[in-house]
Amino acid sequence: MRIQITIGDQHFQATLDDSAATRELAAQLPLTVEMSDHGGVEKTGALPAPLSLDGQPAGADPDVGDLGYYAPGNDLVLYYGDQSYFDGIVVLGRMHDDAAERIANINGSITVRLQP
Repeated sequence: MRIQITIGDQHFQATLDDSAATRELAAQLPLTVEMSDHGGVEKTGALPAPLSLDGQPAGADPDVGDLGYYAPGNDLVLYYGDQSYFDGIVVLGRMHDDAAERIANINGSITVRLQP
């Protein structure tokens, strides 16, 4: 499934993997998430409801450009830098083109709109 991510006047596309977690995320769309910078590698923000972890490994090592979920914090994550393996990370899908680079250039907190 493809989704659109909007931050201010910038628009990005992402493709979600097929999993219980992504189906639950898709059911929450459209969605606005307030996100803050975390560690200089990701933007994170709380989702209104937790996502299923059915069928997911204990953790993941996301790549730059991945869209993820951090289960312990119930956070949606946009990875724009190199994050290492952590328990509780679920990779939900992948942002297209230069989205990670463009997000990396946005300083501070952001408001993210996700829609189908």
